[in-house]
Amino acid sequence: MKSNAQGPGGPKDFVHPDDVPTSIAIATAGAVPDQPDALARARAFAEPLIAGEHFDTGENILAHADAVAAILKAIGRTEALQAAIYLVHSCEHLARPLESITKAFGANYAALAVETTKLVNVQRQARAAVPGTHEPEVQAVQTENVRKMLLAFSRDLRVVLLRLASRLQTLRHYAATRQAAPAALAYESLHVFAPLASRLGIWQLKWEMEDLAFRFLEPETYKNTARLLDEKRLEREQFMESLRSQLERELNKDGIAALVYGRPKHIYSIVKKMRGKSLDFDQVFDIRALRVIAADIKGCYAALGFVHSRFTPVLGEFDDYIAKPKSNGYQSLHTVVRDEAGRAIEIQIRTQAMHDHAEHGVAAHWAYKEAGNKGYAGVSASSEYDAKIAVLRQLLAWERDLSGPAAAKAREANKGLFEDRIYVLTPDAAIVELPQGATAVDFAYSVHTNVGHRCRGARIDGAMVPLNTPLQNGQTVEIITIKDGGPSRDWLNPELGFLTSHRAKSKVRAWFNALDMAQTVARGREAVEKLLQREGKTSMKLDDLAVQLGFKAADDLFEVVGKDELSLRTIENMLRPPEPVLTQDDYVLAKKARAPSQNAKGNGGVLVVGMGSLLTQLAKCCKPAPPDEILGFVTKGKGVSIHRSDCSNFRNMASGSPDRVIEVEWNAPKSADGAVYPVDVSIEASDRQGLLRDISEVFAKEKMNVIGVQTQSVKDNRGGTAWMTFTVEVAQSGRLKQVLGVVAEVPGVRSARRR
Repeated sequence: MKSNAQGPGGPKDFVHPDDVPTSIAIATAGAVPDQPDALARARAFAEPLIAGEHFDTGENILAHADAVAAILKAIGRTEALQAAIYLVHSCEHLARPLESITKAFGANYAALAVETTKLVNVQRQARAAVPGTHEPEVQAVQTENVRKMLLAFSRDLRVVLLRLASRLQTLRHYAATRQAAPAALAYESLHVFAPLASRLGIWQLKWEMEDLAFRFLEPETYKNTARLLDEKRLEREQFMESLRSQLERELNKDGIAALVYGRPKHIYSIVKKMRGKSLDFDQVFDIRALRVIAADIKGCYAALGFVHSRFTPVLGEFDDYIAKPKSNGYQSLHTVVRDEAGRAIEIQIRTQAMHDHAEHGVAAHWAYKEAGNKGYAGVSASSEYDAKIAVLRQLLAWERDLSGPAAAKAREANKGLFEDRIYVLTPDAAIVELPQGATAVDFAYSVHTNVGHRCRGARIDGAMVPLNTPLQNGQTVEIITIKDGGPSRDWLNPELGFLTSHRAKSKVRAWFNALDMAQTVARGREAVEKLLQREGKTSMKLDDLAVQLGFKAADDLFEVVGKDELSLRTIENMLRPPEPVLTQDDYVLAKKARAPSQNAKGNGGVLVVGMGSLLTQLAKCCKPAPPDEILGFVTKGKGVSIHRSDCSNFRNMASGSPDRVIEVEWNAPKSADGAVYPVDVSIEASDRQGLLRDISEVFAKEKMNVIGVQTQSVKDNRGGTAWMTFTVEVAQSGRLKQVLGVVAEVPGVRSARRR
């Protein structure tokens, strides 16, 4: 029978989200509680469910789980973790896996099984999105995606260990059955899983996974290298065995207690060195390699001295990882020497504890008391919390290891998606992702907006630091807050370096915008309430007033008044009763009147063609000004109303009473008579702070008097639109066209035209 599972390591659909209680907490790099016969019980629990099931690879699922448990045992993991792999593969065949496993084995086992299965499914879906591709850019993006997934799940080291062991067994199965592994799976194994095993120091998994993945990705190169190794294998093995026994004998004779072993040959490592250093096969040092296990650190250096006196050291090929361990805790002395025949031999010298750590990984040194309080690589392992932090630091460092050329290509192909990041830890060892250069304030806002607002101090790895201190990958950050308060305006000063992340900056700006808005609204409310008192309208509801003016609520009205974007005169005009509107039947021929006065705003500039002096008035609907083409319409009691010839109101009245239309023209102006005419200007612009001020400054610079302003703003899909009507005084309408051209250049203005 063939399962619906798409690959080793987990089922296709493991659990409905509604079935997962939010109260289940995933342990962080902890151990599954020991239970009597947990391994046997877990296998017995899973066997009826998966014994007859197979992956699409053809591998029996129970056999896969048995093999993964054996791998975990080989790297020193407990029976409890070995038991977990059987529960992982049982999830698909249980209606409610979380409840069933919790009942049989406890919440910790259940959470681990479900979390691991979830990661398997996410990885499978991501891999299916780019099946069989060999394009470097696509592979780099996929590698970055898988790395991010593993890091997201790395809050529980057990999940990572289960995935590493399961992936190795999958590669073993493809090799044993002589199947070609999918390129995406092999690439992912070589560029994500193997580096992760390396960073955790689990060399057993790293070397084998690299060789198997490389075998599937470059089969010809793998076969050629394997053939070169086999050609002189017997001769080389005889030489190395003779050298091994001779060196061990000479060390012990010299009073240095040590065991000497041969080292296995790793094809991928050999090819990497050949390519990286442009070497021929016979020039690669670790084709002939030995490992010396000394009794203690003093014995390691004594053995090194003896080796260098017995053979000829190769310059530049010595590394002391005991005095300066690798970042994953690895310790050993590495040297390359040549024998009398000039053959290069690589020799590694270490203690048994160092060897076990190298073979079994970053967690192995927790069991060694002789390492002292500082443990290996200066990592304290005096408590479960410290051990947890040690593991997380290695995972974070692994994440940075992968920020090489491939990741750079991925970021280039997806600008903005894979920006440079750092990962820091909360005091509870939760991982927080931040942009490169982020500070404690950025960290505080990433935890919670309120924590950011109330942030007043920070500790990094237990030491107090200034808030603008850049964080480094893997640091533990603790925020000190006050009970109430808000951010500092200094945080928005880029020269002071308090903020890097866009999220934190936007939160701080929003806080101050809200504060400024409250002050603006209060100022606008005060102005409107004083106006209502002057007009005797104190009984009027403020929300009703806002609606009449085109606003949704009173605060919206107060805001624009507080920003000086709405003139109080507009509100006054709305509060005062309008003048009565005359109907067409009220219009009669105007009687002769006195000659019009020649004041600054007078209408003496208009003459009625073929008639004596008549009382004239400029129509308010179109506000004509010289040299506009104009026509007159005779009204009742108010003389002749002067309109622009393109005025829609005039056309409507003229169509109903064409006999009342008379010809008019502008009188020749006298020099320096100072006559000006009011003209309305309509402006549409993107709403922003200071818009009204900038437009008003244009009119002021152009020496054009503004006698009235009306504004209204509406939020829309463009962020907000403001409509403004300015009433300005002009002597000639031609001059207005020039000024509107200047207004149109104001930032945000979309159109400026005469009404």
